Amino acid sequence: MKAAAITSPGQVELVDRERPRAHRDLVVVKILIAPMCTEFRDRRAGNLSDTLGHEAAGIVVDAGESTRVQAGDRVVIMPQNGCGVCSLCTAGEHIHCPDQRDVLTESGNAYGTATYAEYALKPDWLLLPVPDDIPLRRAALTVCGLGPGFTAYTRMNTGALDTVLVSGCGPVGLGAIIHAAVRGARVLALENQEFRKKLALELGAAKVLDPGALAPGELTGVDAAVETSGAPGAASLAAHALRPRGRLSIVAWGSEVVLPPLVPIGADVFGCWHWNHQRYADRMWTSVRAAADALDTMVTARFPLDDVSGAMDLQDTGECGKVFLLPHGEGGLR
Repeated sequence: MKAAAITSPGQVELVDRERPRAHRDLVVVKILIAPMCTEFRDRRAGNLSDTLGHEAAGIVVDAGESTRVQAGDRVVIMPQNGCGVCSLCTAGEHIHCPDQRDVLTESGNAYGTATYAEYALKPDWLLLPVPDDIPLRRAALTVCGLGPGFTAYTRMNTGALDTVLVSGCGPVGLGAIIHAAVRGARVLALENQEFRKKLALELGAAKVLDPGALAPGELTGVDAAVETSGAPGAASLAAHALRPRGRLSIVAWGSEVVLPPLVPIGADVFGCWHWNHQRYADRMWTSVRAAADALDTMVTARFPLDDVSGAMDLQDTGECGKVFLLPHGEGGLR
């Protein structure tokens, strides 16, 4: 099969890899949509990798010995390979599992854990079945596009009476804007890139502010904030914007987070990564249905797998929302 790999510093291309084989509960999925996340930064940094991609949607083609899914099922691939038996996994928090499975060694496969590829191998319980009424192109966004914001608002108990600040309008921030709008909250956003400022407004932000142009004390009194950018000082700026007893969720992967004193305002702070598909699948699908048009707008570019280099070039510019790779063509969007 074909898969994407960074084969030399700055060079990403397709390589031939052995198609994975099902083994016991390890299922083979034909990847129809691979939403792109931060792998372009590896290319920018000069890192080499032939394991690119961690989110996808597709169709089960070999269910092995699974009793959870069968061939033909449409599914979303969850990231990571949690052990499935620890207290975190059984509570639906597999993303934090400290004992990840080595599914390649277990199955005797040489390749299969990356999603910038034509096929992937996954434990059956980490495949989320897609309801018949939801197109795969929208279901595919329930990993990194919608997952972090969903968990942030769930933990912060965000509702229609809240004013929410979203810091950063990359794909994760755009997903957070969509979720807040679905919940009926008023959304303010911070972003300095013109393309993404306009996109944020289209997706439901009431106002988008340039964080570098804010006057001291200009942004205050928000009920909840979600920091998605990882930019230096961004978490501190979001915390300063909170009202007393406000809530802050940090979903960005970055350097050490420095916050102002939180005790005087009694703020709650949450670290949020993925979402709990075992507990909240019905809620997520409700949000996806409500946000249907916005989700289509959030995806601003689609590329065939053999143009992964062009897709990463676009990501480097920041002139995009979420970007899809389509390993088997446009038909997978339905």
